[in-house]
Amino acid sequence: MEKKSEQGLKRSFGMRESVTITVGQVIGVGLFVTGANVVGLMGNHIILATAVALLITIYPSLLYAEMGSALPYSGGTYLYALAGLSRPMGFLAGWNYIIAIICVASSEVFAFTFYFKTMFSAFGVELPVSDLVLACLCILVFTLLNARGVEMTGRMANAFMFFFWGVAIVWFIMMIPNISLPNFVQKPSFMTAGPQGFIANVAMVWWCFAGFEACCSMSEEIKYPHINIPRAMALSPFIILAVNLFFQWYLVGIVPTDKLDQLAVAAAPYAEAMVAAGILGLPLALLAAGIAFGGGLSTMNSCITTPPRTLFAMARDGMLPQVFTKIHPRYKTPYVSILFLGVIALLLTLTNSVQYVASVSLFADLFFYVIGIISAGGMRRRYPDLHRPYKAPGAAVGIPVSAVIYIIMMTQLGFSAIISGLVWCVCGMVLYYVYNARAGAKDTKLFELPDQVPEEPSEPERRVMDREYKLWRAIVAAAVIASVALYVVPYLAV
Repeated sequence: MEKKSEQGLKRSFGMRESVTITVGQVIGVGLFVTGANVVGLMGNHIILATAVALLITIYPSLLYAEMGSALPYSGGTYLYALAGLSRPMGFLAGWNYIIAIICVASSEVFAFTFYFKTMFSAFGVELPVSDLVLACLCILVFTLLNARGVEMTGRMANAFMFFFWGVAIVWFIMMIPNISLPNFVQKPSFMTAGPQGFIANVAMVWWCFAGFEACCSMSEEIKYPHINIPRAMALSPFIILAVNLFFQWYLVGIVPTDKLDQLAVAAAPYAEAMVAAGILGLPLALLAAGIAFGGGLSTMNSCITTPPRTLFAMARDGMLPQVFTKIHPRYKTPYVSILFLGVIALLLTLTNSVQYVASVSLFADLFFYVIGIISAGGMRRRYPDLHRPYKAPGAAVGIPVSAVIYIIMMTQLGFSAIISGLVWCVCGMVLYYVYNARAGAKDTKLFELPDQVPEEPSEPERRVMDREYKLWRAIVAAAVIASVALYVVPYLAV
């Protein structure tokens, strides 16, 4: 499997797009549904579960920074498993990554439609269009836009993310008078659930971080990936932490304590929280706009963008039909892969089975992360001389510990999720062996070290990149400190 620069994909993303694509894939169903459900179980002590979710995300993100900067090509976890483990494990990683992210897109689109309609219903206007029609239209539009080029994808990612933060800041300010500080000093309900209940809550909150490595799947379209990928991986988990803590804090603050437990089973916790608190009109419309466009569409954009690059890489390496390697002559995108997975996302959306689709996604998420974490160790053993612009520290301990933690989280999934995930894996391996047998592929030559020297930015470019990174780092640090302080202040004020 020789990696060359003539593959045809265009390097158009900088660090900013790498971050917004990554964070955009994460801020969605996890934050606004699953993570919010846990608030109903833990109250203000959601900060503990969120902090633990961050801790078990940081080290894997460092491993992905190492692998992504060393092998800056399309494929992400698929490529790393192929290099560090074997062809079958590489296929299994890519297979699970694709379905996990496409399932997120199919789930997220319904969150968008709900909150999009809520923008109007907040003022008593009901849109005469079904959720299913609106959802399918969104999938179709994003698929076509992504096929037209990564510049379009990057611009949309930036626009959605900055729109989200702009609306969120306005909403945060408007909601301050509705915050009840006594809500934050209640006894945590998780203490009665025991350690297993706490682990289950952490596993649910962790879904708010799933996708932290999204930009690695698009490494072949990132400029100076040996610099920008490690920086994006260093920033993204903490941006996700701050976003989660800010929104969770407001959720605890506005919902009366006797109604907080209702959020545990709410389908749209933030909207239902606003209604429970009697907050309608403009504040509800702003919240809905932020979630719909900044959360829903941002996640859809990223989820429609990244899986086709893995499918493209798998086909390029001879594991799937070569039709998926076709690159558009004008837009320089793997347009066949994009259109194909867009159709799959559309079909999943048409089933209107959000719970089932989400269960498959959860299993596949955790499974391919386990493979990715183990692959980092395999790459170090097989290719000790591979040029690594960044190298994660403490791998001898960090890799096995991280893998075990993620396996433990897999045990917290429901029986149907595990069975569905296993069935998907079996189907994938049958496809793999049948296709490879017909194509005459062999498992002997797994990977060849790339002979490319990473292109370095010019001195002026490097100075601009360094300034941008320092600014992002300062802003993210301030956001994390502020989000944590919000949970401390009530104890001082009450």
